[in-house]
Amino acid sequence: MTFTSPGALRLDVFVSEQCLITRSRAASIIKDGCVCVNGTAQTKAGFALKGGDYVDVTLPEVAHSEILPLDIPLKIVYEDACMSVVYKPSGMVVHPAAGNRDGTMVNALLYRLDDLSGIGGVERPGVVHRIDKDTSGLLLVAKTDKAHLSLSTQIAEHSVDRAYKAIVIGHFKQSEGTVDAPIGRHPTDRKKMAIVPSGKRALTAWRVLEELKGASLVECVLSTGRTHQIRVHMASLGHPVLGDPVYGPKKSPYPVEGGQLLHAGRIGFTHPETGERMTFEAKPEARFTMWYNKLKL
Repeated sequence: MTFTSPGALRLDVFVSEQCLITRSRAASIIKDGCVCVNGTAQTKAGFALKGGDYVDVTLPEVAHSEILPLDIPLKIVYEDACMSVVYKPSGMVVHPAAGNRDGTMVNALLYRLDDLSGIGGVERPGVVHRIDKDTSGLLLVAKTDKAHLSLSTQIAEHSVDRAYKAIVIGHFKQSEGTVDAPIGRHPTDRKKMAIVPSGKRALTAWRVLEELKGASLVECVLSTGRTHQIRVHMASLGHPVLGDPVYGPKKSPYPVEGGQLLHAGRIGFTHPETGERMTFEAKPEARFTMWYNKLKL
């Protein structure tokens, strides 16, 4: 495929726009030598194009996934020709990784849906974003590359509405607030995330929905999507998510099993094809509701 640059642009931005792929995917194929500028291979994603430059792109074939489709129960909240909204239960990993090759959301998606976008690669077909293993809630799934690019761009531009409910330890002095603190890898424990100056900006708005016995039901709205963002930010306020085995206290005030009581209950986005604004909501699962009822004042 050959394209002509209309003006001064970064190479990865131009390739992403012309080929309908994510910017990270564009950077990857540039690095692999699949892009030529004016007949010369260019491997720098940040190469500055000029108006009139000819850009030749050879997209590598999408490798076939070795992940097995598995008949795993999956709740599909919404589905059309280009995308789907699905409900992930707590305890399920989104995509295969070391130690979790089967029983993942991707295994279930490959069995239930006819098509999935290839942008996520062989390990993450259709996966636009993810939530932690022990967090329940709604996920966006792309069935076409165009839909994947649109949805991932909306997430990057913070136009996707993502609201979570959490039961956290303790009571707040204020009824609402915002945490604007960068998150990156913990300096000494690489399995954890932490608020660090060198981290990426992370912004979480929170408000108390209800005070419980020694705990609070809160809603957290994400403007960014960093790994473990809500869990790290709530712990930084002195109110870790109840049941969190990583960021909670060593001795929890309540014997919560199965991980943090955190639920991705609302997601809103612009449909990739129709441009319609869509919002979906889902109630927390039984484990979350049981603890909420136990702790009600």
